[in-house]
Amino acid sequence: MSYFDCDKIQFEGPTSKNALAFKHYNPDEMIDGKSMKEHLRFAAAYWHVMRNDLSDPFGAGTARTPWDDGSSSVENALQRVDVFFEFLEKTGIEYYCWHDRDIAPELNDLSASNAALDRVVAKLKQKQAETGVKLLWGTACLFSHPRYAHGAATSPDASVYAYAGAQVKKAMEATKELDGLGYTFWGGREGYATLLNTNMKRELDHLAAFLHMAVEHAKQIGFEGPFYIEPKPREPSTHQYDSDAAACLNFLREYGLMDHFKLNIETNHATLAGHTMEHELTVSANAGMLGSIDANRGDTLIGWDTDQFPTDIYLTTQVMLVMLNTGGFSTGGLNFDAKRRRESHEPIDLIHAHIGGMDAFARGLKIAAAIRADGRLASFVQERYASFDRGLGAKVEAGQCSFADLETYALANGEPTLASGRQEMLENLINEFL
Repeated sequence: MSYFDCDKIQFEGPTSKNALAFKHYNPDEMIDGKSMKEHLRFAAAYWHVMRNDLSDPFGAGTARTPWDDGSSSVENALQRVDVFFEFLEKTGIEYYCWHDRDIAPELNDLSASNAALDRVVAKLKQKQAETGVKLLWGTACLFSHPRYAHGAATSPDASVYAYAGAQVKKAMEATKELDGLGYTFWGGREGYATLLNTNMKRELDHLAAFLHMAVEHAKQIGFEGPFYIEPKPREPSTHQYDSDAAACLNFLREYGLMDHFKLNIETNHATLAGHTMEHELTVSANAGMLGSIDANRGDTLIGWDTDQFPTDIYLTTQVMLVMLNTGGFSTGGLNFDAKRRRESHEPIDLIHAHIGGMDAFARGLKIAAAIRADGRLASFVQERYASFDRGLGAKVEAGQCSFADLETYALANGEPTLASGRQEMLENLINEFL
């Protein structure tokens, strides 16, 4: 039985008026020596495609899911797998991501939950073998259940901490069983509501110990994929310890974890952190720590994580400029951590939403490649720092300069003459390609 009333989505080009066709995403089109699908590595988020009922803080869910009987049975979870792979086949998406409690139910105890997960993982493995779809990354849901109200790896209760560790252990093993390319940690409740009842130092120490245990378990089971940390500043917590890329990097350096982790950057989380996506990607890339991307966008008028589909071509161009400048994905991909709007509740709306996101990133990729081929933007930036390519500037970058050297130079050369940053000219340049 088909639940999505369409054929497999095809590329028809920019002149097509077919709402169920790609206008720009042509998976086999070559850009800078690689196909579009290699550059973009699209992944579908199981939690949004199959489990998001489109509820919000002011109303119950509206999503129509005729394949779902609403129960927490394993049989219902297995039925969802078939529907999900139909969705992947029709969109042409070749990767996916999950939380353990998205794909299998949380039952009455840990052993029962683990057994349920094993059954669903077996079916996912079968479907992957049949279709060639790959798991981009797995993760454990350490934020939904009431036991995690005070955190998981930062809980003040050691028994909760132990339960979280057991859950991550099993989720890592499931990821390994499915040949997952990576494993993600998102600290949804790893933070605090108030410092009045919080020992921040102990919580951070406990979180670091937890992640070191994960590193050791990966070695024990032979899991070789990267670990990702996904920054987010707040919501549901008042402050989360993985608040932005810089905070994550500082934490990883302080606790000796830099060699084992990279960052999974999400657009909406960057917005909530008061940054642009371009900023967060650049901070990560500069440290050699950019691993994967959760592709979505937020709403600057709404103060929570709206997880909208990415349709802003300027944004996707900025993202792909950073990715092309860093050589592209070596581990992760573009995971659509995005949900339909509450009013878009029919199954076919899932198809429309992903078409839009995939086309937006395809356009961003083509525009970014054209900007790089043109060379004017890169040349301007290079020339702006040219004084550090020679003389005193080159000595500074080589670590061969002292304050006395700087003083001697300043006294001999007088007041500097500043060149314009030409921001408006460069914005006009980008708009030429849009």
